[in-house]
Amino acid sequence: IADVSVAYLGHRFVADLRIQMFAQLARADLNWIQTVHSGRLLAGFLNDAMLIRQTASRSIVTLGENYLKVIILVGAMFYMDARFAVLILIFMPFAWFLLGSQRRKMRKSTTKSLQETGDLSALITQTLRAMRVVRAYRQEGREEARAASAINRALEFTMRGTRARALSSPSIELLTGFGFALAIYFAGTKGVRGDLTLGHFMGFMTAALLIYAPLKSAATLQTQLQEGMAAASRVFGIIDREIHLNEAPDAKPLALERGEIEFRNVSFAYEPENKVLEGVSLTVPPGRTVALVGPSGSGKSTLVNLTLRFFDPDRGKVAIDGQDIKHVTVESLRDAIALVTQDPVLFDDTIGANIAYGSRPIDESQVINAAKAAAAHDFIMGLPKGYDTRVGEAGGLLSGGERQRIAIARAIYKDAPILLLDEPTSSLDSEAEAKVQAALEGLMRGRTVLTIAHRLSTVKKADLICVLDQGRIVEAGRHDELAAKGGLYTRLHRTQFGIAGGYAAPLPGEAGQEAVAVAGE
Repeated sequence: IADVSVAYLGHRFVADLRIQMFAQLARADLNWIQTVHSGRLLAGFLNDAMLIRQTASRSIVTLGENYLKVIILVGAMFYMDARFAVLILIFMPFAWFLLGSQRRKMRKSTTKSLQETGDLSALITQTLRAMRVVRAYRQEGREEARAASAINRALEFTMRGTRARALSSPSIELLTGFGFALAIYFAGTKGVRGDLTLGHFMGFMTAALLIYAPLKSAATLQTQLQEGMAAASRVFGIIDREIHLNEAPDAKPLALERGEIEFRNVSFAYEPENKVLEGVSLTVPPGRTVALVGPSGSGKSTLVNLTLRFFDPDRGKVAIDGQDIKHVTVESLRDAIALVTQDPVLFDDTIGANIAYGSRPIDESQVINAAKAAAAHDFIMGLPKGYDTRVGEAGGLLSGGERQRIAIARAIYKDAPILLLDEPTSSLDSEAEAKVQAALEGLMRGRTVLTIAHRLSTVKKADLICVLDQGRIVEAGRHDELAAKGGLYTRLHRTQFGIAGGYAAPLPGEAGQEAVAVAGE
């Protein structure tokens, strides 16, 4: 029963740790998430948490038992003969000093070993995702060498820890042996003089010998405890990480009326020395479409991120229907917004579950209607299990156009009044683009739309085009008036199509094959 109870407590503790780690990651700042490799986080979930469990279920309980035995036996030794007790224990402070040095080495080597294991996990994850590229460029040998190097580095630090652990017991044995030798020597001299009886001496030495085993065990477990402490430091480093994007205590649900989005003198930087937006003011009228164009890195994606409150602006504010989004609940804000990205994100689940993602319970008829509106129903019904077909990791079992239509169906299913688009058709072939574009036009109808645009066909239909450069809006207007200005909008168009001389409007029938801006962030 005791073993089962200890095992349960250890497993329960690790399960709670993992739940807390995942909850923290789900709410962590996106800027930090993007800087940490997913493989390293996965190693923390699996290796670090398990190492803590092993320490908790083995070392801590055994340490408690051993220290209790030591306390009782030391008390008995001092009760029988305090002078002999001092002789035997006089070298123990030196032993613990040496043990402390080994503990520090153990913790340092364990920390390094866990870091190397995380790097190995990151390398494996990256290589598996890029396997087609690895094979296309015949780099299997190079990746094998990188993996072998990472494995050997982890092994090196693991062995450093093993050597530090192995030295802990001999230090206790050596110095304790000196204490026993002194005690036996003085006991012999007292016995010769008749000052010490054999029975008294044997009783004392029995207690002294009994103390040796728990001391040695405690020394070994102390070094093992350092492994758990190193792992705990990494795990709690994630759990205790401060979340900078907090909901205001007085936050109220968003009172959505028309769906107007307003950026008022917004400035933002991911890093203090690198401004991404500077003094941007922009209004997206309700039910209208505003297209953002501009060179890569001009701040287009950042405006979308600020609208969803993935980040807060450094200056200025973002408002919806006149309400500063910092003072509304995050739940109500994001419930009012649907997002379709350039690279659609699908989960390893069924098509139906991906379309209805974020909604419980799932309305199957609504899922089908959304798929039909996204021009996805026909290809879904051609799959072996229809809407119950699993899409694989990251939707890898579907084509790019199919994934994009599923993502659009998800936005249609959500039926949010505000729509954010990161040009979903920019990476599709002409046939897939035509189907997705038709689905998008139906989705955009009657909604407030902020779109990052890379194709002329999208830009020309926008009610307002905003041209960004180096974090500022440098031009704004409709397609024809911006084209006539000869500014950045015209230069972007000319760069894309190689048109010499002034601005050349696309000929009839050409709109679908042209792009306005360099691919965005």
